[in-house]
Amino acid sequence: MSGYYAHPTAVVEEGAEVGEGTRIWHFAHVRRGARVGRNCNIGKGVYIDAGAVVGDEVKIQNFVSVYRGVTVGSRAFLGPSATLTNDLYPRSFSSSWELVPTVIEEGASIGANATIVCGVRIGRYAMVGAGSVVTRDVPPHGLVYGNPARLRGFVCYCGRRLRRVVRITRSAVVFKCEHCGSEVEVPREDYERMVLETSL
Repeated sequence: MSGYYAHPTAVVEEGAEVGEGTRIWHFAHVRRGARVGRNCNIGKGVYIDAGAVVGDEVKIQNFVSVYRGVTVGSRAFLGPSATLTNDLYPRSFSSSWELVPTVIEEGASIGANATIVCGVRIGRYAMVGAGSVVTRDVPPHGLVYGNPARLRGFVCYCGRRLRRVVRITRSAVVFKCEHCGSEVEVPREDYERMVLETSL
């Protein structure tokens, strides 16, 4: 017994690693050498390339391609038709292209139709707005959107925008979530970057 569910139209190649409890839906394709964790939900038309790594409890919505060089942390969310890349200088005729890795950390959310240019790191519990084009690293809990995406604020573990500052120290700014009550600490330098980019 495989320990995971694959729809009859899905293709899971021999040699792909898929964790227990994962569900793979219509017309998805998981290549040999891909690693998919436990209790994931892999939507319709998703492609997971050889060498790609997907953590536990990840939700990948319809029509997302996770190419080689991409690492998706546990409990991350990839919205419908989000685009992940792995080549900064693409040419159809190039035989010497360089793989450029991308990391999406634990709990981060990527909105529908967002494009993540390779070589960036999306921090833990960050949120990328729908349709954004991300060309720079996103700090943990960072909220970015636009083209190019800019740091516009911070979000809680629950996903809501953080607005109430309860404490500022020399090295950090502490928010309290008005929805769930959690406290979230962000580095002072990330907060100052947000203030700068919000003014642009």
